Amino acid sequence: MRRYSCMFLVVLVTVLIITGCAAQQASGTREQGLDKKGILVVSFGTSYADTRKVTIEACENRIAEHFPGYEVRRAFTSSIIRNILKDRDNILVDSPEEALTKMKEEGFTEVIVQPLHIITGEEYTEVLETVADFEGAFEKLVVGRPILTTIDDYKAAAEALKTQLPQLKKDQAVVLMGHGTPHPANASYSCLQLVISDMMPNVFVGTVEGYPGLDDVTARLKEADIKEVTLVPYMVVAGDHAQNDMAGDEDDSWKTILKKEGFVVKTYLHGLGENPGYQQIYINHVQDCIDGYPMGHQAE
Repeated sequence: MRRYSCMFLVVLVTVLIITGCAAQQASGTREQGLDKKGILVVSFGTSYADTRKVTIEACENRIAEHFPGYEVRRAFTSSIIRNILKDRDNILVDSPEEALTKMKEEGFTEVIVQPLHIITGEEYTEVLETVADFEGAFEKLVVGRPILTTIDDYKAAAEALKTQLPQLKKDQAVVLMGHGTPHPANASYSCLQLVISDMMPNVFVGTVEGYPGLDDVTARLKEADIKEVTLVPYMVVAGDHAQNDMAGDEDDSWKTILKKEGFVVKTYLHGLGENPGYQQIYINHVQDCIDGYPMGHQAE
């Protein structure tokens, strides 16, 4: 009996020592500032591999380079895109919920969720709702803002856009194709138009699924006596909307419709994610989260 009691005591002491060492190691790590930190970059996603590399992946890489103390993870909000990548390419991409669950299980203490969205619309709201479900799961959990949020954001976005637009003659124009949405955040496109108009003449903002639509833009082009139009996607990725709705050869594409209206039409198939200026905006928004100003300094 005494032999079993001694064995039990040995096992118990061993467990206590191991537990104590683990706790001490964790405490020491915390004291040394070695908490596990991560940045979850969330986007709608795309099934186009080439544009994904130069847009979404490029943004992720720039963020990772700028914040070496953080591990950068990826999540796509579109289940359709995730399923296409899984079935067609055997590429597994997490949803925001799946990514946050993994980060929780892996012991992350601080997580910055930075969306690559343009406006504070439905998709951004869904990200906020997902993140809210993880309240208390991390010591720090913050969501960054999309491109168009504060007035300073609009100005920065317009300045960054300048670098990729061509020099325009009086009878030439650029038409930006935004996605558009029934959400009240669709007003962001009209605000963007006003800010752009103060900086650049003959640049017009339109949307696929909101206001202003192509008819509204066409009327303004004719009013300005424009002869030549360059179509540019105002989207992070030059994906399906840019390839088909904007630059496709079908009768209902913007290119075809504008040609029928008598304009000379050129297309520019590059997403905003390729623009170093827009990559920098996302970096700035992550930094604002780290500094405690996720909605921008104007909100304080």
